[in-house]
Amino acid sequence: MPDFGVGTGTPSQEQPAGGWQDTLAGLLAATRRRLTGDYEVDDFGYDPDFHENFVLPPLRLLFERWFRVQVQGIENLPAEGGALVVANHSGTVPMDAAMLTVAMRDHHPQQRVLRTLAANLVFDLPVFGPLARKSGATLACHPDAERLLGRGELVAVFPEGFKGIGKPYQQRYRLQRFGRGGFVSAALQQRVPIIPVSIVGAEETYPLIASVPQLARLFGLPYFPITPTFPLLGPLGAVPLPSKWIIEFGEPIPTDTYPQDAAEDPMVVFNLTDRIRESIQQTLYRLLAQRGHPFFG
Repeated sequence: MPDFGVGTGTPSQEQPAGGWQDTLAGLLAATRRRLTGDYEVDDFGYDPDFHENFVLPPLRLLFERWFRVQVQGIENLPAEGGALVVANHSGTVPMDAAMLTVAMRDHHPQQRVLRTLAANLVFDLPVFGPLARKSGATLACHPDAERLLGRGELVAVFPEGFKGIGKPYQQRYRLQRFGRGGFVSAALQQRVPIIPVSIVGAEETYPLIASVPQLARLFGLPYFPITPTFPLLGPLGAVPLPSKWIIEFGEPIPTDTYPQDAAEDPMVVFNLTDRIRESIQQTLYRLLAQRGHPFFG
């Protein structure tokens, strides 16, 4: 098995430090490596070279120029070792996961990589499924979460799932149910800190006006969105609105102070899950007031 520097969160290829010339040079070098097979993939399917050189550059343009993301509290992420990152989920299309990945890679002093837990449906989608796998995502299941956390990775979970990204615009920034707290059990089992993350801005990228259940069933999707621009504008409706984003990393919640068997105690799991949810919800309200106008804040 190749050595991926597990726990450091540093990909095998360094991020280009200069302008577009360095980015282009890195892209050409990465293309040569793809053609010669000189790259590595871990046992989850994560391809650091592909992610760094082909996925992150366009996401950075959205992050810096389109959404103008403001990152707060990045110092709450550990410099090394595993942690569970728990964030709200919204926006019809899960752009929040991508922007969270850029925030951690570019704003953390150690440029840590985020490994995202995603629903089965994500990996069934053509093109997007393999792309998500190469970018570090894996199934949102207990064994995968524990393995990654045990290897010292930063692992992200969005407990609202499709209920969060598929909720109507009038319910924006109101957290949906967090499920049964399986993510908390994994963190307790591995005794890693939990980092609550609040994301403001995603709700306005594709405001969900309505859903068409018949089309959702036809395409095997949890919902079929109707937004102000889709399907009215056709392919142009896929362009997200340029909302102003804030991503705030909250204070770590330690789990190593709990008893060894805490992961098996439903009340401990429930109370900790509820604490995390309440922390994210209250922070969302504060960040909304801080941001002001959703597009010019």
